[in-house]
Amino acid sequence: MITSFEPIVNKDCKVLILGTMPGAMSLEKKQYYGNKRNQFWKIIYGLFNKEVEEDYEDRKRFLLNQQIAIWDVLKSCYREGSSDSKIINPIPNDFEAFFIEYPNIKKVYFNGKKAEEFFIKMAKGEKYLKEGLMFYRLPSTSPANAIRFKDKLEQWKAIIS
Repeated sequence: MITSFEPIVNKDCKVLILGTMPGAMSLEKKQYYGNKRNQFWKIIYGLFNKEVEEDYEDRKRFLLNQQIAIWDVLKSCYREGSSDSKIINPIPNDFEAFFIEYPNIKKVYFNGKKAEEFFIKMAKGEKYLKEGLMFYRLPSTSPANAIRFKDKLEQWKAIIS
């Protein structure tokens, strides 16, 4: 069984980005999007025309300064490797408690299709639509997603608009 990380969030956050479950390299490094080939950090910094900082603590601070939180849909699961398609016995995080604790979050962006699917299926995501939250699916930043970087970045600009 693998377990996801605690969210990177504070009370000022207005946006939440949800992945599915950290990949093997991220789990090993104990860092969100720890695989150098994953374009998450490059995209986030690119949205603000900044160079990606190497230090993980600086990256976390940067996110929070932009009022962006990150977390994963799944709390735990079984999976060999890093592919979301190999996830079995998934257990979702407690989103009901999360959205109560962080009421300023109004927009939720899914980092890829699988995150969205798991949220709707496992976390009963449709109920949050009634609570004024807005949901958007963005192209996955995973290296497995062959969309060109500039095209991904263009779609991810929705976060700052």
